[in-house]
Amino acid sequence: MSTILIKNAQVVNEGEIKVLDIFIKDGRIEQIAPTIDKAAAQEINAEGLHLLPGLIDDQVHFREPGLTYKADIATESRAAVAGGTTSFMEMPNTVPNALTQKLLQDKYDIGQDSSLANYSFFMGAGNDNLEEVLKTNPRDVCGIKVFMGSSTGNMLVDNETALANIFQNAPTLVATHCEDETTIRRNMAVYKEKYGEDVTIDMHPAIRSEEACYLSSSKAVELALKYDTRLHILHISTGKETHLFSKDIPLEKKRITAEACVHHLWFSDADYATKGNFIKWNPAVKTAADRDEIWRAVLDGRIDVIATDHAPHTFEEKSQPYLQAPSGGPLVQHAMQALLDKVKEGRLTLEQLVQKTAHNTAQCFQIEQRGFIREGYWADLVLVDLNKPYTVTRENILSKCKWSPFEGHTFSASIEHTIVSGNVAYSNGKIQEVGSGHRMLFDR
Repeated sequence: MSTILIKNAQVVNEGEIKVLDIFIKDGRIEQIAPTIDKAAAQEINAEGLHLLPGLIDDQVHFREPGLTYKADIATESRAAVAGGTTSFMEMPNTVPNALTQKLLQDKYDIGQDSSLANYSFFMGAGNDNLEEVLKTNPRDVCGIKVFMGSSTGNMLVDNETALANIFQNAPTLVATHCEDETTIRRNMAVYKEKYGEDVTIDMHPAIRSEEACYLSSSKAVELALKYDTRLHILHISTGKETHLFSKDIPLEKKRITAEACVHHLWFSDADYATKGNFIKWNPAVKTAADRDEIWRAVLDGRIDVIATDHAPHTFEEKSQPYLQAPSGGPLVQHAMQALLDKVKEGRLTLEQLVQKTAHNTAQCFQIEQRGFIREGYWADLVLVDLNKPYTVTRENILSKCKWSPFEGHTFSASIEHTIVSGNVAYSNGKIQEVGSGHRMLFDR
């Protein structure tokens, strides 16, 4: 019987900040009160620290199986808990792509054996695997992923009949990557004709353009409205797209939701001059005006959750010329600290941070007994010191790729302790190899 007592924490939860004690027993929060006097196997003095629900990242690429030279579930889940992320949902464009129930189960088996964070894995949709998609169990799989535009891997769904069948028949939430492939190819042809093989990173947002994003996102919304699909559009990167979503419907009643990612809230196209391919993502980081519009949509409720799209590649791969360098980068270790910097800047409040990274994600995906600090819920918690600066260095990066777009940046806050399903997984700068993450379940 494992017990943890957290004393005198400033608990940020459900729109309030209160100084409270938390008693954890057998993985769950047993009691929350102003004062708790119980013996526990471990006691954490949280005076001066803020206690938040762990970040639930609804979009990561941990590269296992098939691409483990650049990342794997063991390394990236440890990077996650070091950053206050207690749960993740991983994408199907691994090698082989998770396009059958057996291949999907293989990933769950790896997660069970090696993940320090709680986990779920998306079922992949292709042009010709509808029968497998329809076998997906809504109770224990986070959703179905559809690439409506090419990205890493070969999972582009560009057959109109296949798309309609997925949207019409999906047994659970459909999450989409939205970029119009025809538009991207046309734009790339224009730039290649002009520059040959010397196309550069600053042209990336013009190639993977606002038009490409909006055409695809608006099409996804149109299909979802036609078939009453539960749709979740990932990594919104343009201001124009934010107007596809409603702020006037309570989250629990929304059938169409949206996600923003840390890199689209932090960087702009001005940063290509210094960061180059190391901020090359699909969809592309675009203008400061787009970034400001995304922030507005996050804060007014049109965009529901904040995540990372953590997608590591090796330093050598990212150091290639623009046309050869893959898109994606590691973010899961520093997402919460990046958002805490934005709290300090006044962009959002601690309560809003928790809403967008835990509460809303749990509601969007109907995650069972996670995402809130409530008695009876799983203890997925992070203690942060808002007044302890932390500098990102090559030496303290835990992702296997060993680089970060934040390298050299000093964040204003530090992650002190991360608790995953009642186990202290990270404490005072060190991973604690005790226990493991749990498979998330869903109230569907």
